[in-house]
Amino acid sequence: MIAQKIDQSAQIDMKGIGTTCVMLPSKTPPKPIIIAPRRLRVLHVFDYLGLGGTELTALRVVTNLDPERFENMICGVRGFDPEVVPGRYSGMNVIVPCASKEKSRTRIFSLLDVIKTYRPDIVHSRNWGTIESVPAAWFARVPGVIHSEHGYEVDTLTGLPRRRRIFRRTVYGLADVIFTVTNELRDFHARQAWLSPERIRVIANGIDTDVFAPSPHGKSLHRKKLEVPVERFVIGSVGRLVPIKDHVAMLKAAEILVQSGVDIHVLLAGFGPELHRLRRYATDSLVLPGRVTFLGATENVGEVLNALDVFVLPSLSEGMSNTLLEAMACGIPAVATRVGGNPEVVEENRSGLLFAAGNVAEFSDCLARLAREHDLRNELGEAARKRILSRFSLGRMVDNYSQLYMELGLKAGILSRSPA
Repeated sequence: MIAQKIDQSAQIDMKGIGTTCVMLPSKTPPKPIIIAPRRLRVLHVFDYLGLGGTELTALRVVTNLDPERFENMICGVRGFDPEVVPGRYSGMNVIVPCASKEKSRTRIFSLLDVIKTYRPDIVHSRNWGTIESVPAAWFARVPGVIHSEHGYEVDTLTGLPRRRRIFRRTVYGLADVIFTVTNELRDFHARQAWLSPERIRVIANGIDTDVFAPSPHGKSLHRKKLEVPVERFVIGSVGRLVPIKDHVAMLKAAEILVQSGVDIHVLLAGFGPELHRLRRYATDSLVLPGRVTFLGATENVGEVLNALDVFVLPSLSEGMSNTLLEAMACGIPAVATRVGGNPEVVEENRSGLLFAAGNVAEFSDCLARLAREHDLRNELGEAARKRILSRFSLGRMVDNYSQLYMELGLKAGILSRSPA
């Protein structure tokens, strides 16, 4: 065995599928008909299957793609979290390559074995940790090859090492499609790989605006459930507690507000290597004890967000934050750093406020303004919800992925087009 299936019951019997006709969106009639003799087999490749935002976005895509058009397989190149996968990936076709016998760190040969065994029509790899999937798919003559970039690595914010840039340029040339989740990320990778930005597409993330929706009447209930004082001005964040997120800046800004007389409370949901440091900072502070709640990992993200007055994202760098989208969909105004994809999501002074990364004084000024101006919070929150509905909905994201996969299916001759 070259790979193990985590969920054997998820295997799909292809017998009797027959011919399926589906309609592609078109601006002018007549609409073309795409004839699919069978479902497109898409292999989604990840570095590690866990709680990451990239994996979460992909799961939203996979679970909402039309099952009559697509058969999806999920591959974790370097393993999986046994506490996460059984629940989050339940019922899905999950593949984990067996440990490679090669002494080198390359995973090309293991990926080749997976590809030859499961014979996908499209291989879609995500981020640097899976980039070897592209040459593996090319060598295996997979009809469609996609690589996408969803964020930054903390050690490469100022630029990539030359050898990595050369390798990316080579690999990008083997892929049929390269895309990123923001325009800013597209421009960064185009520069690093010496490519024209036009070579790289952009497909933004999207979230379920029915699941993440305003709950103004439930705010007090949510706060009581989380043991947060109902009357306080509550700010918070949800996500990995890692250095690049700069949660310490949030605690420093909260200290400034407490000292200026604002009755503030901080909610932090998530786990990570920064947890101990953040706990110690809050404990050692002269003004923060009793004003910071660490929630750990939570499945009730919507409840946490709807308990907030303001969502904060003080990241030093960011691709496209799912929790930022989720908070805005809940009608919560955001205060975020002016980095990465944040300015593409938050319209400054219309659906939230932005500040320079690491500038605690500017950060605290934004929070102080929203603490004082209740009407402004409502206006920004309403505009935030409208922006997510119009630009970053789950339906829009799934349609974009579906059209991309079908485009490659047509190009490869797996699908065919006939006049209406």
